[in-house]
Amino acid sequence: MIKVFYGDDRVKAKQEIVRLLGSDYEILDGPDINLNDLPSIFLGLSLFTDKRNILIRDFTTNKPAYEALENYLNTPHNIILFESKLDKRTVNYKNLKDKLEFREFKLPENQDFRLIFDIYRTAKTDGKKALKMLEKIKPTEDPIKFTGLLVSQALKDFSAHPGLKEKQALKLLAKKDLEMKTTKVEPWLLVESFLLELSTLR
Repeated sequence: MIKVFYGDDRVKAKQEIVRLLGSDYEILDGPDINLNDLPSIFLGLSLFTDKRNILIRDFTTNKPAYEALENYLNTPHNIILFESKLDKRTVNYKNLKDKLEFREFKLPENQDFRLIFDIYRTAKTDGKKALKMLEKIKPTEDPIKFTGLLVSQALKDFSAHPGLKEKQALKLLAKKDLEMKTTKVEPWLLVESFLLELSTLR
């Protein structure tokens, strides 16, 4: 089984990932995978089980690996590709869209994206002020969902102004996102540290 999840509602996507893969699954970063890794990932067996549960993040950004995916559609494992952004204009997508399940997790249209934009924009120059803005919405927001919105905003920011600071912001946010998923640190603390560190990037 291979499924492709994408979209900005990371909370619902995460819930579906856990429902399908369970709470104990392997996590791989797509950009770090090379072609020689693919047979081991998609066809290799574990010492403990014949069927592995694997989550691969941002696999489609790795063009050589993405192009070879069609060779591994018969994988015996449960694999979910979790994409921050999916380009439906590519030849790969068009070749695979009828062979794999592509599922979008989209936030409702009435989300206050303007507020997220304001907090992110403010944090780029004044982290402490951004924290004060954040305090006003924390009681009604989910930190994981909020982080997903920050990721969307950071990607838009980088697309509009692909500078060094915007690139560093994406890397920093990816680091905080990983910590949120793999450590027991309180999620809002990681969000707050990101906003503070964002203002120090040059």
